[in-house]
Amino acid sequence: MDAQLVCCVALCLLGAGSFDAAVIQTPRHLIKMKGQQVEMNCNPEKDHPAVFWYQQKQSKELKFLIYFQNQRPVDQIDMVKERFSAEWPSNSLCSLKISTSEVEDSALYLCSSSQSTAL
Repeated sequence: MDAQLVCCVALCLLGAGSFDAAVIQTPRHLIKMKGQQVEMNCNPEKDHPAVFWYQQKQSKELKFLIYFQNQRPVDQIDMVKERFSAEWPSNSLCSLKISTSEVEDSALYLCSSSQSTAL
């Protein structure tokens, strides 16, 4: 019988607890099989119109993915649009989704919010 190799995609969210953080990310930890859908959510601080998503792979620099201003995407130049998507519907959480996860998606995903931006 052939041995099968199972590839997992491990995704972590920093600040995903309730350590008096104004930005709450869920789920805190996420492990998915290759090819599965992934959804991560960000609940920004109240009255913050700007939300940012970042990705940090092991031993790599933080990589900007997307920036929202007033629920509209403003800059998403570095996001892999074939598989990654993000939305921030009115009166809802801001979400980052991966339609079909790949091993190279294993990373730390960060969300932040701000009252203003210098972009």
